[in-house]
Amino acid sequence: MENKLHVQDLRISFRTGNGKVQAVRGIDFDLARGETLAIVGESGSGKSVTSKAILGILAGNSIVESGEIIYDGQDLLKISEEDFHKIRGDKIAMIFQDPMSSLNPIVRIGRQLTEAMLLKGRIRQRESRRSFRTYLKSLGDRMAASAANNEERTRAAVSCRKFQQFEKKHTELESAYNTAHEGATEALDDIGIIAFELEKNTVAKGAADRIKDIARRCRESLNKYVVDPDQYKSEVLQNASALEENFRKKDYTAALGNLYRLRDRMAEGAGRPKPNFFRMGYYMTFSDKPLPEMPLEELNDFLLDYLEKDFMKVFLSDAQRAVTYSAEQCYERIRRAVRELEAARPVYAAEQLDKKQCTDTWKKLRMTVKETVDPLAVSKDSLVYTFSPSMKSELDKYFHGAKANVGILRKYEREKRKYDAIVAKGGKPDWELADAAVTDLELIKANLSHIIDRLAEHYQKVLDAADSRDYHAETIGAIDYLMQNASGIVDRVTPRIARHRAIRLMEEVGISEPHKRFRQYPFEFSGGMRQRIVIAIALAANPDILICDEPTTALDVTIQSQILELINKLKTERRLSVIFITHDLGVVANMADRVAVMYAGKIVEYGTCEDIFYHAAHPYTWALLSSMPDLDTNEKLTAIPGTPPNMIYPPKGDAFAPRNQYAMQIDFERQPPMFRISDTHYAATWLLHPDAPKVDPPKAVMDRIARMNQRREAKLEKGTFSQAGRDKNE
Repeated sequence: MENKLHVQDLRISFRTGNGKVQAVRGIDFDLARGETLAIVGESGSGKSVTSKAILGILAGNSIVESGEIIYDGQDLLKISEEDFHKIRGDKIAMIFQDPMSSLNPIVRIGRQLTEAMLLKGRIRQRESRRSFRTYLKSLGDRMAASAANNEERTRAAVSCRKFQQFEKKHTELESAYNTAHEGATEALDDIGIIAFELEKNTVAKGAADRIKDIARRCRESLNKYVVDPDQYKSEVLQNASALEENFRKKDYTAALGNLYRLRDRMAEGAGRPKPNFFRMGYYMTFSDKPLPEMPLEELNDFLLDYLEKDFMKVFLSDAQRAVTYSAEQCYERIRRAVRELEAARPVYAAEQLDKKQCTDTWKKLRMTVKETVDPLAVSKDSLVYTFSPSMKSELDKYFHGAKANVGILRKYEREKRKYDAIVAKGGKPDWELADAAVTDLELIKANLSHIIDRLAEHYQKVLDAADSRDYHAETIGAIDYLMQNASGIVDRVTPRIARHRAIRLMEEVGISEPHKRFRQYPFEFSGGMRQRIVIAIALAANPDILICDEPTTALDVTIQSQILELINKLKTERRLSVIFITHDLGVVANMADRVAVMYAGKIVEYGTCEDIFYHAAHPYTWALLSSMPDLDTNEKLTAIPGTPPNMIYPPKGDAFAPRNQYAMQIDFERQPPMFRISDTHYAATWLLHPDAPKVDPPKAVMDRIARMNQRREAKLEKGTFSQAGRDKNE
């Protein structure tokens, strides 16, 4: 399964007047494409801090002490704010707990929906154009460099010029089609509004002008997005003309009939398959013949045959030679990089790092590693792309910390002397003496060594897998990448297109009468409807990852259920990857693929829904399960005793130990490691140690599991859901 997000050893603290609060203390998780990961825990557990770190919106007093958040070959902890603008809201979007924190109360809903589309649409166009030109140039350079003779070099240059020529035609055709298709779909929207008015025996002012505009858009769109000629075009034109005549004569009964006929025929045209403009662009550029008149499916096959015979077979052969050549060149540079990484290890393992030596070595490694990037590789190599900023970040922290530690320790010694003096006189200080918040220089040195070791190991795996690469498949992927970027160039978002898409989004998230709601203000919506608007805004740029930070907490139970069902539906339809933040395990029972239970900044249990709900192993997870409402019992809910620890003074052992009735002496002395229970299930509790006493979950948890099993078996007997999908429906 494709991995969309990788979080490793994330540690985040916050500077406060009372000391440094350790909010996140070394967490790791992955998020796969199309899955939902629920992060569950009480307030202060670090779950929201984690989500804000992913989105790059941490507070100004935050300190990212270590870790990586890898998305699309970039470490989100290291990129600039300018780079984050290309990701935030576009690739990674967020839904907050209070919808009004995301909505401007004095701006109409429609404008708030379309702003992101217009802004991100322009950015995507620029990025697509840059990517297309850069990649095609790199491909052409390597086709020429790998040529065996002048004939092959000349052919490569001609092929790349031809590719660029017909791609220009391709983008022109697709742009015209997109504009016409959007216009036709808008006309359908307007037809529906006027038909509704006629059914209610009301004709709004200016309806005749609106009908003329609809007829014009229908005519303009016909020749651009309907390719194969048939009786369809003439019927649309006849209905459009008849409709204008009906309104001129004020014959609204006949107008309603013509509206319905026009709507049906336009909807039929809008639903037809899209022509293959890539193939069509080549034919229309180089064949010197008119486009043949034939049904669309036959036309696409004809164009494919022409493209392959006249151009693509030879171009693919030359491109595959270039892809192979480029990869082999990179292998030589990777071998050199492995040697330089090995030589650099002692520099960063010295007892005290030398700033000039470390910086000079980093600069040399940065250039060496950069040269190992294959310009023809479509997928980014995350470790290679993040190596330089990760090293730079750790070096900056080390040398800044080494300087700052002197002052921090001096201040700590003053406070300690003052504290000890009061105690020596028999007094009791009215404050606690926090440990000196010094930078852990040894940890940073370990991080630097880990970054180097990990990249060296990765390079070795790349070299070991060299003989198993499928260069033909990679070449096809390269051509697809060029085509995708060419299509991105013409995906222009105009205000009219944005309005149409916004209305469609409002319909998708379950808002009735979207044309009317488009012009309303947030205060005219209920809490549930506001949250639906926030979801629509989050989806406006078609993101990869959707972060939901307590999105239902402020809503009543009925609306909560509707919003959860909506998020589930959108996730499935759009293949979204979802991170769902909540304090309530019950909320995620029907949503999550995997669950991470957080407490005091650490993940204490991690597993599938089946693992967490039926085989929970950590006492904190037991406590969360015991506090969940259950309609099948009148038993009083069990409150979790005590309060979370003060993370200015983090505990030495298991942070949950003071609230844990099963705690052992070791829980107060040492943090437990993450014990492996199964391939999918892990928990950080000393109860899983082989020498620990056998402890069963509380009776309330066992009873709950028994009731859930009974319900599950009953559903299986009735055939409510299949054995394979039963856990998702539980």
